[in-house]
This record gives sequence, C-alpha cells and structure tokens, in this order.
Amino acid sequence: MRVEDIPILELIPQRPPFVMVDRVMAFDRMLTSTAFTVAAECIFVEDGQLMADGVVENVAQTCAARMGCINHINNENVKLGFIGAIRNMSFRRLPRVGETLITSIAVREEVFRMTLVDAEVRIGDEVVAKAEMKIALSEVDAKG
Repeated sequence: MRVEDIPILELIPQRPPFVMVDRVMAFDRMLTSTAFTVAAECIFVEDGQLMADGVVENVAQTCAARMGCINHINNENVKLGFIGAIRNMSFRRLPRVGETLITSIAVREEVFRMTLVDAEVRIGDEVVAKAEMKIALSEVDAKG
C-alpha cells in the first residue's frame, strides 16, 4: 500500500475536531506534502478564514504525518510529538474557507528525536505562508 492511500488518522496522533490535514500527497524521508481543505466548522476558522494558529498546526501535523509514514513503514505505533520552536514564520494572507492548502516540509536536519524543517504552505500557485519548525518526537505512543 502506498502511504498516500493510508487514512490520515492512522498516521497522526490528533483526532477530530483537531485534525488539520486531510491526506498525504507525497512522502519520502526528506520531503513530505499534505493537503487540507478549510471547512467552515474547523475550530481554527474565524470570520471565514483559517487563523494563523490553524496554519501553524497544519504545518505541525504535516510533520506528524511524515513521522506517521515512517512509523507505518517500520511497523511502529504513531508517537506523540511537540513543536519545539517556530522561526521566521511569515504570512502573505490567511486561507479562506473552501480553499485547499498544500503544505510541504523539507527536512533540514534530524538529530536524535528532533527534526528541523522548512515549511511552505500554498494555495494553488500562491505561497501563503512559510516557516522553519523544530519538532521534538517523544517515545510515547499516541494510542497508549
């Protein structure tokens, strides 16, 4: 089975209504992309827009989906992870309800259980946000 076909809830520790990724679009150990269509009932939507904290969570969950794919390949359980740092976050605009975000993360460094990524969030050809994010992965199973 291709990781792109795996239901997202098998790859990430988050559960509704806190899920900010719909599916994995592409995966390898260095580059992962996810898709997320902003719904009006999303907990991070206000006045028809996905707020900045929702975009940050979308990036973090893209990182979680990457690790979930690795865990799936290795027959391991999904682990809990935490945002360790966010740097150079910039927004061109906030996504609107009905728009689909394509979020890509490129691994810059991975040391022990810490991963530093460069993230880019697009809607179509438009880059709407960028950031550097550090994710710390715990050894705690998400379903433990």
